[in-house]
Amino acid sequence: MTLQGPLFLGSEIYRGSSYGKWHPLRVPRVSTVMDLARVLGWLPPDRFRVSPRAKPAALTAWHTPAYVAALVRAETEGQVDAPTRDRHGLGTVSNPIYPEVYRRPATGAGASLLAGELLADGGVIHNPGGGTHHGMPDRASGFCYLNDAVLGILSLRRAGAQRVAYVDIDAHHMDGVEYAFRDDPDVLLISTHEERRWPFTGLLTDAGIGQTFNLPLPRGLNDTEFAQARDRLIRPAVEAFAPDALVLQCGADAVDEDPLSRLSLSNNAHWDVLRALLPLASRILVLGGGGYNPWSVGRLWAGNWAIASGQEIPDRLPSEAEAVLRAIRFDGNSRGRNPPDHLFTTLRDAPRNGPIRPQVAEGVDQLATRIGAMPGRMV
Repeated sequence: MTLQGPLFLGSEIYRGSSYGKWHPLRVPRVSTVMDLARVLGWLPPDRFRVSPRAKPAALTAWHTPAYVAALVRAETEGQVDAPTRDRHGLGTVSNPIYPEVYRRPATGAGASLLAGELLADGGVIHNPGGGTHHGMPDRASGFCYLNDAVLGILSLRRAGAQRVAYVDIDAHHMDGVEYAFRDDPDVLLISTHEERRWPFTGLLTDAGIGQTFNLPLPRGLNDTEFAQARDRLIRPAVEAFAPDALVLQCGADAVDEDPLSRLSLSNNAHWDVLRALLPLASRILVLGGGGYNPWSVGRLWAGNWAIASGQEIPDRLPSEAEAVLRAIRFDGNSRGRNPPDHLFTTLRDAPRNGPIRPQVAEGVDQLATRIGAMPGRMV
């Protein structure tokens, strides 16, 4: 199937599903993006497709059959026993049992699996329900029950992509994806993430076999510093790798308003990475990921879709879009008590520029020196 233009994969399951009253993922995210895109006129019916739910057998392309069966059983029974919790990480504080505990992650995974097939002849697909990069083959981890990013890369390769670049700008390290591909010379892995933050992996010196670039970044990271990482590491490494396909995990938790990180980016920093990467591969899959302030994540991912689909982001939102954002409730966190007005009236943050600190410059320099030694494409 040849795509006739950028495609948005979404589902109504995200609207009514929550990890629980006090979990960071109690907030609306994908549904906000769909609502904003529709009221802004960016999501006509031919640009939207309902995400399929992955069948258990499809998930065993990377996850173990025992784990997939345990996840299905957890939803059916509404609980897990102690041996299942200990072995598979289900039923924990981070990965609780909730009514859609299989169906919801299987929907995100189904979208990434489908995207690999639909992108066989090129194109751009946005799956904001994806980006669950912590999931392990036999275990839930870090709010991630399945690893749709790994499954999406495998699907792209089955559909003919020989070299896949994976770029992850979430505030948390891509530990599950790195576990899957750190020894694969045909997958480029780049992760920018906050240093000394869970899962406490992804050190600057962690390089796998030379196709893995980890850039831990300090608290208070600003747009100017992130532009250095974009222009001297991310874009040059992807260009040198010359991928057939590119996956961008665009977790929104690195922005200033997010309660689970201490980075201080504006959403412009994420959008500029997407703009820089779009010309570098014929197949592009844009995923969601982290993001725990409902206004900042909805605005950022709506902007991703605007960029991917060639829309103009307005300086001021029309009243219908503003109403979508004002209807959101974010209780139980100090960042939701008095949100600034720009979270309702705009999509674009004010730039958060600043000085480039030596730690950032040195980390980027150290990784940039490795780009010239990357194995070139065989022609």
